[in-house]
Amino acid sequence: MGHDTIDAWHAAQASADRPICDLLRAEIDRHLTGAESRVWHAHPVWFLSGNPIVGYSKLKHCVRLLFWSGQSFEAPGLSAEGSFKAAEKRFTAPDQIDRDALRRWLVEAQSVQWDYRNIVKRKGKLVRLL
Repeated sequence: MGHDTIDAWHAAQASADRPICDLLRAEIDRHLTGAESRVWHAHPVWFLSGNPIVGYSKLKHCVRLLFWSGQSFEAPGLSAEGSFKAAEKRFTAPDQIDRDALRRWLVEAQSVQWDYRNIVKRKGKLVRLL
């Protein structure tokens, strides 16, 4: 079932997962000022200049925070995800979220970016933007 807004997406989450999502959203909004946010491919995602930066999704047993360029971050704590440059952190409770680490990742996400916006146009090749 699709959700048109991040508010609708949050409302559809289980009561145990909603506080995790609410905390992630508040911190992302606080530290990624000027970013556009919307539900994209059925999950909340934040963009800078049309390029996806960070988002989160509900997996079977957790909420996954995903940074599209996270494998190139210097700040520790993220795990590689997929075959491109994405990295993730998984949470099962809001108290597992280290706000200082999250802030460091969000700051770094603004200065370390791979061009996912044009990945299809480049036939799967990623180019570093920043």
